[in-house]
Amino acid sequence: MSNAPVTYDVAVVGGGPAGLSAAIALAQAGSKAVLIARRAPYADNRTTALLGGSIDFLTRLGVWERCRDQAAPLVEMRLVDDTARLIRAPEVKFSADEIGLEAFGYNIENRALVAALEARAAEIDGLTRLDDEAETVLPNDETVAIVTAGGASLSARLVVGADGRHSVCREAAGIGVVKRELGQSALTFNVSLARPHRNMSTEFHTSHGPCVFVPLPGKRCSVVWVTAPKEAERLQALTDDELSEVAEKQSHSIFGRVHVETGRHIFPLAIERPRQFAQKRVVLIGEAAHVIPPIGAQGLNLGLRDAADIGDLVRDGIAAGSDPGASGVLQRYDFARRADVLSRTFVIDVANRSLLSDFLPMQSLRAAGLHLIGSIGPLRRLAMREGLAPSWYGFRPKPPPLTGRSAGRSG
Repeated sequence: MSNAPVTYDVAVVGGGPAGLSAAIALAQAGSKAVLIARRAPYADNRTTALLGGSIDFLTRLGVWERCRDQAAPLVEMRLVDDTARLIRAPEVKFSADEIGLEAFGYNIENRALVAALEARAAEIDGLTRLDDEAETVLPNDETVAIVTAGGASLSARLVVGADGRHSVCREAAGIGVVKRELGQSALTFNVSLARPHRNMSTEFHTSHGPCVFVPLPGKRCSVVWVTAPKEAERLQALTDDELSEVAEKQSHSIFGRVHVETGRHIFPLAIERPRQFAQKRVVLIGEAAHVIPPIGAQGLNLGLRDAADIGDLVRDGIAAGSDPGASGVLQRYDFARRADVLSRTFVIDVANRSLLSDFLPMQSLRAAGLHLIGSIGPLRRLAMREGLAPSWYGFRPKPPPLTGRSAGRSG
């Protein structure tokens, strides 16, 4: 009997929402796939606003119907300048029905989404699950060798690194990271409300960052409060009653009395991106491929687009009879993700900088821009569509097909 390691078409390392989605998509694409991730209860009560394209992707995976009833539709979005500066932007409101949608997306607790993904992944015969974590990842010419913490050995022709901002896969592929700390922190928690939110997400812009109240099912909201690190620590240290009072004041009592629920999380904000999105039979997705501030609900939506793109590329490669880890696949993935990630990161960074700036001309420019968006219908509708996903995404040019040398050996 041979003791040689099992070789898979694709190994996904990491079991967060992006990793689970990628594993399901790759198995549905017809690849022999393995998911290497610990099964652990998702204790984090943070939420994600899933925008339209993400809902479509999760529907194709057979996941969305399992958790839709635990999500709240985002029908309207409201931006309020709460900086108390001399030059302030006007209030701007966006309505999904103005661009022919029932909702911009849905806000869901991450643990509900992960539970639905786990349940779907467990049903797929073509997906092997190792309840373990990758300890060493060693790319070679033909395959990538993986040894898990539990001592299992396997290899794969392609590795999908979904193992977070301290990615073992990224390091093994020799991919460097560009990183910039933002000098801000985000405090996240959930609140119950005295008044209904009417499926409207309300974003208060303060001089230290946005504070967003995002609808959850029932009379509840998730709160993402971006502020200076010391202020975030002060808020974190408050009692539930004290933080409830502060949150009600920050919301200008539009929800009446609010009550802070159990569970708070605080994390420093940074912008991180890899120098390449694919190299040496490794592709990066999720926070291994991009870390951005929680502004505009882009983080996990980008990660799901990563998963969708690598699923499509591997499906196309299998149909063409090519190696899923070949240089052509890696080049196409890097090409597909680079413009999307960099453009989203740029827009979020500029929006954040303009809010924090004390430079009067910048404040004037920001106020004028929001005034134009709020008052000119075509511009407002364009902003809404671009916020959901870049308009060029579905029509972006593609590099040469996987034929000849492009389907050959990985570099």
